[in-house]
Parts: sequence; C-alpha cells; structure tokens
Amino acid sequence: MEEDDVTIREQNFHSQVREYIICFLLFAVLYIVSYCIITRYKRKSDDHEDEDAVVNRISLYLCTFTLAVSGGAVFLLPFSIISNEILLSFPRNYYIQWLNGSLIHGLWNLVSLFSNLCLFVLMPFAYFFLESEGFAGSKKGIKARILETFVMLFLLALLILGIVWVASALIDNDAASMESLYDLWEFYLPYLYSCISLMGGLLLLMCTPVGMSRMFTVVGQLLVKPTILEDLDEQIYCIHLQEEALQRRLNGSSSHTFIRGSFTFQLTKELDNIRNQKNKLERRKKASGWEKNLLYPIVMLILLAGTTISVIMVALNILYLLVDETAMPKGSTERGIGNTSLSTFGVIQAVVEIILMFYLMVSSVVGFYSLRVFEGFTPRKDDTTMTTIIGCCVSILVLSSALPVMSRTLGITRFDLLGDFGRFNWLGNFYIVLSYNLLFAVVTTLCLVRKFTSAVREELLKALGLDKLQLSNSPADPESGKLSANGHQKTL
Repeated sequence: MEEDDVTIREQNFHSQVREYIICFLLFAVLYIVSYCIITRYKRKSDDHEDEDAVVNRISLYLCTFTLAVSGGAVFLLPFSIISNEILLSFPRNYYIQWLNGSLIHGLWNLVSLFSNLCLFVLMPFAYFFLESEGFAGSKKGIKARILETFVMLFLLALLILGIVWVASALIDNDAASMESLYDLWEFYLPYLYSCISLMGGLLLLMCTPVGMSRMFTVVGQLLVKPTILEDLDEQIYCIHLQEEALQRRLNGSSSHTFIRGSFTFQLTKELDNIRNQKNKLERRKKASGWEKNLLYPIVMLILLAGTTISVIMVALNILYLLVDETAMPKGSTERGIGNTSLSTFGVIQAVVEIILMFYLMVSSVVGFYSLRVFEGFTPRKDDTTMTTIIGCCVSILVLSSALPVMSRTLGITRFDLLGDFGRFNWLGNFYIVLSYNLLFAVVTTLCLVRKFTSAVREELLKALGLDKLQLSNSPADPESGKLSANGHQKTL
C-alpha cells in the first residue's frame, strides 16, 4: 500500500515538473518573439550606459513580458480547442500523454494571473519608472526613481480601490455585498478584473467591425491590384515628368537663400509622395500575372468569406440565445479535456473556429490603430518611444485578454471558459450578452455596407456636383506635385 502511495506521489511530481517545463518553453518562445517585435519598432538609442538607459532597458523587459502574455492569451483558446480534438482523435497515444486537462487548466490560470500582474502592476510600474526623476531634495539615481515609482503605485492603488469600492456599494447595496466590500482578495480583484474584461470586450466590439472593413484596404495596399482599363506606362510617364519638375523647382529654391524654409520643406514632402507613387506603379508593372489577377481576388474573397461567416455565426448564436439558455457563455471547473467534441463537424469546424479567432484578433488590432482616438499609438519602425510602446502593450493586452471571452460570447466556439476567465459577473447577464451579439452583427454589417458602397457614393456625388463642395473645403495648391486627375490612378 505504501509503495502504491509512493508511486502515485512520484507520478504527480513528474507530471507537475513536466507541466512547468512545457509552460516555460511556450512562454520562452513567446518572449523571444515579443522581444524581436518590440526591438524592431523601438527608437534606437545611444550605446552610452547611463541612468536613463538602465530605466529604458528595464521598461523594455517589462513590455516584452506583457506582450508575451498577450500572445499567450491569443493562443489560449485555439490551443485548448485543438488539444481537445487531438485527444479525441488519439485517446491512447503515448506521445501525447503530456497533453491533458491539468496542463490546459494550468495555462488558463497562468495567463489570467500574469494578465492581472501586467495590467495592474508591471505596466504602471514601467510607465511611472520611465517618467520618474526622484523627489525634490533627494539624491538623484535609480533608488530615488524606484522610491517615487512605488509611492505613485501606492497612490494609484488607493485611487482604484476607492473607485471600485464606491461603484460596488452603489450597484449592490444589500447586506451580503456590503460585507464583501472588506474582502480584498476574494472580492476586489475579481470584481476589478471583471470590469476590465467588460471594458476590453467593449473595446473589441468597437474595434473589430472597423478593422474588418479596414482589412480590405490594408491588404489592398500590400498586394498588387489587377490592372483593368489602365495604362501603367502613361501613368509612370506622368509621374516621371512631375518628379523632374519638382526636382527643378527644389534645386532653384535651394539656390536662393531667401526662399528656404517652409516652402522648401513642402516641396521635399511633395517630391517624396511622388516618388512613393512612382515606386508603387513600377511594382504593379513588374508584378507577375498570377499575382495581379489571381492572388489579389483570392485574398479578398477569403476576407469577405471570413467576415460573412463571422456574421452568420453571430446571427445563429442570437437565435440560440433566444431559444436555449445553454448558449449562454459560462465557465467550467472540470479537469476533463478530450471527453466530448464541442464542434458539430469535428476537426474541420475546429480549424475554422481557430482561423476566425485569429481573424478577429488581427481585425481588432487593425481597427484599434485605425480609430482617430488611438492613432497616436501607432508604432513606427525604429522610431517609437518607450511611452508609446507601453501604451501599445497595455492596449494589446486588454484586447487579447478579452478575445477568449468575446469568442465564447459571440458563439464563435462552444468551448467553455476555464479558470478565472469564466468567473466574470457580466457573463451571466442575458441582456448584456444578447445586446453584445446584436451590436456586433449590426455594426459589422453597417461597416461592410459602407465600405463596399463608398465607390457608388463617390460617383453619385460627382453626378450631383456635390464633390466640388468637398474640394472647396480642402486647401488647393495649383503648383502641387499631385496629378490633377488622381481618379485616373484609381483601380476599377
């Protein structure tokens, strides 16, 4: 009997060690990828080692950790779905015994823990540490900046806890809720993270439909559009003449010192725009036939199909919510993974669900940076400050942490939320979940209709003569380097 107990303890010990090693390896890969991404956009600094360099390096490591956690949150639900299907297909395979329910639950709990840690501790610390200079009268240095950072974090924690305390007291004023107000670990932190998840879900609801319509433009800029009823040689020739004219004007203005200034800067900017247009036209001319006439339509059809399938699945989920209460998103505490398939069509539907989740995440990021409010957070290669990187990491963390909840709420997947992701209070509210689905379907449809009817609206405005009103509001430059018939360069 004692030998059996020892054997069981050894098996549990080895299982725990194996899970820790797998989690560490997965996180190490995400950390390396995140570090490469951030260093690609981070503004290059001098190699001189000083106090600010040390602070920037510490903030860089914290941002890398946060971005790695965001990547883990994005891959969390797809990894769980594909693991469930693999265990169903190969239930007794020796080489996948490490893929079990304990590992999946452990990953969900770790991602939830690290998301809270990054959102409430690491990112505020990185920002305050970056902006700190030390208290007045104290000796300057790293220790003084750390002290000021911890004081600011303490004040921020008091402010947030006070706001949550007042909000919870106003919403739930019964005796049980009033008693729970003094429970920090069991009430404050879950309630606060539930509010953050709701804000992340609303941010996804605002960004994803915009991103879905914006994706067509972004992909159109990356790929080569088909050449229909266009003479690229003529356009390149016109651009070349404009480039030579602007270059002569720029050379003439540089020879006169009194003309230098804003006018020269404007000419240089126009010359850069003309050269960019020329490069794009030359790239379109050099592109192969299959790239212009086959790749572009296929990619556009894939984007349209992904958006249409998403809207259809959300519409079906609305019907399920109205007739079946089991369609409500809920959490699961069961350790069993690989018992039943949650996809009607098996592996094929699971793959489609995973593709749609990644599509939703990419669309939400594109939509986030397309909104005018968040345009300032757009990263630029080798020219992004650490403050902007911190803001980008926080935004992506909020979006990625809300992605599993959003996917389950919209009915993209039937996989139940695990760990703390299934304990959000608002998930059990039928009206919030139904309104969320309705808003997503309606807003996404309106964005797509607006996107695909923009060309028709422009032609109607031209036919009615209303386009001249818009042109009169914009400053006209008769000597600008742009073609007077820009519409001639548009692709039909």
